[in-house]
Amino acid sequence: MLQAGGVPAIANGMATAADWMSAASFISMAGLISMMGYTGGVYLMGWTGGYVLLALLIAPYLRKSGHYTVPDFIGDRYHSNIARLVAVVCAIFVSFTYVAGQMRGVGVVFSRFLEVDVNVGVIIGMIIVFIYATLGGMKGITWTQVAQYWVLITAFLIPAIAISIKLTGNPVPQIGLGSTLDPEIAGVQGITLLEKLNQIQVDLGFDRYTDTFVGSWNKVNVFCVVLALMAGTAGLPHVIVRFYTVKSVKAARWSAFWALLFISMLYLTVPATAAFARYYMIESLNGKTEE
Repeated sequence: MLQAGGVPAIANGMATAADWMSAASFISMAGLISMMGYTGGVYLMGWTGGYVLLALLIAPYLRKSGHYTVPDFIGDRYHSNIARLVAVVCAIFVSFTYVAGQMRGVGVVFSRFLEVDVNVGVIIGMIIVFIYATLGGMKGITWTQVAQYWVLITAFLIPAIAISIKLTGNPVPQIGLGSTLDPEIAGVQGITLLEKLNQIQVDLGFDRYTDTFVGSWNKVNVFCVVLALMAGTAGLPHVIVRFYTVKSVKAARWSAFWALLFISMLYLTVPATAAFARYYMIESLNGKTEE
């Protein structure tokens, strides 16, 4: 049931999750981890940590302040118009930078779906967003993103579950990641997916897929990258503004809880999807010659 002046916390959590899991998480994260192996997990940890930082230390207090924008909050908090101006510039810069990447992702999706040029796909995406944002307002966008979340999570989980069943017989991808491969597929009895993947990587002259801190990815670099990702994603304006669509600070906290739960459904599946993709890619190229 809708509260006056807001949307239910669980719906707002889905909308926040859809914001969070858009182009970067849905299209790119599994590919990064697939190519980088264990090291690619820094993006998983950084983006997730950034959301936790936002949910615990930023969003509830912004909502409690009663201000509708971050620059207003910063200006009043420090009693400074200069601080307000700096916050405005930062918000605009971050928003344009983020939107550029997001719209490129939209363009790629539409170009594949409609078989048009990427630039045409970007224009189509912009028109669609403009129409429902103008007609529906923030509440309309929220419910659109609730639907978007279910499209995203369904499209991500179905292939992951199907591949996990195919490779290991286990329908849970997270468990399938550490399970024994089907002997007919692996060609040997009793070997796990990760063991087989490590073996293939070594045979090809690469580092083991599960090796930690390889090459320039030492502990210091991993820490710095994760910290940068946390700080950057915690300040994303389009995610922060989500917490103004609920009625109270308590509802904002519950929104953060639901969003983290919904995000985890995808983020905990990503490592398994990445490993499945890596295994299939190498196996499909094995023995093939360039034509």
